[in-house]
Amino acid sequence: MARNPNYFESICSVSRAFGKTVKKKELLNLIVDTAVTSMDGKAASLFLADEETDLFVPVAQKGLSRNYHHAAPEKARETVEQLIKKGHLAIHDALTDERMEHREAKKAEGIASILVVPVMVHGKAIGVLTLYTADQRKFTKEDIAFLTALAEQGGIAIERARLIEHIRRNARLFHDLSVSINASLDFKQIINTLTHDMARSFNAKGVTVQLLDLDKKTLKLIAGSGLSEPFTSKCPSPEEKSVKQTLNGETVYILDAPRDKGILNPDAYKKEGVAAVISAPIKSGNAVIGVLRMYFGTRRHLYDDEILMINAFAHQAGLSIHNAACYVSLEKDLKDYKEDMWSHRSWF
Repeated sequence: MARNPNYFESICSVSRAFGKTVKKKELLNLIVDTAVTSMDGKAASLFLADEETDLFVPVAQKGLSRNYHHAAPEKARETVEQLIKKGHLAIHDALTDERMEHREAKKAEGIASILVVPVMVHGKAIGVLTLYTADQRKFTKEDIAFLTALAEQGGIAIERARLIEHIRRNARLFHDLSVSINASLDFKQIINTLTHDMARSFNAKGVTVQLLDLDKKTLKLIAGSGLSEPFTSKCPSPEEKSVKQTLNGETVYILDAPRDKGILNPDAYKKEGVAAVISAPIKSGNAVIGVLRMYFGTRRHLYDDEILMINAFAHQAGLSIHNAACYVSLEKDLKDYKEDMWSHRSWF
């Protein structure tokens, strides 16, 4: 029977469905379900980039057995690079095409043809959508255009879900930090809480807060989480380019610290397992008083909203330090006032 898919109706239907849910797992399943149903396929798989490993791993599939072997994550990354250049990959005969891995597994699974398209967001490939058919098929321009449009719509929906998840995460973190600031004027306790919560929330290897010693013109470690003492005792060097830039008010992100020319002790970063670093200035009023640094174990891409939130937390750290300093100053003024009043009583 000849296929007569109504791709326009399908893409309209799935777009409406994407707008009704922000749960990531539901979105992922909806993408593969729509691919199989609308294109009369045998199965479909969705691969997304893992931020921790920087590899593409399967996150949703339909119609494949649990024993089916996908290409290795490293191979998936190579496929993505090819897809960005060509726009798609169409395999007419998956059992004989030399580009295919695990051909025997595909035969056992009953896979005949394969169509692969990238999942793009803001010009960057965040994943791969793959359709498998039971019969050999020469994919038409309409087939390719539909699966590409589905991947693009899915990418937008995934990004939207990610943003909402980040907003909720950051709102919780801000709430917890605000509670800590209101509950205590011990800024060291507040900063320790901040570094621990930020490391956990951003899935970072570690976070440090260093304040500037105005007399010695050096940085002093105030709080840290997730990093060894030998590393924090000598990293970062005050002479590092990123540190100087941060003390001048800039936020600096280093994607590959062990290879960055501005890092003065790259072996220490490598030994600690640190790949990427972001430095944000801690301010009190208009003056930079310290540096907040977040360390990642992989060369992780940071979104603009994540960088904005890291800057916001650095600002909160500065605010808590300023409040604590004001409290100490008020306590001293009150003590001096009481002593002054006591001395004046001798006049009467």
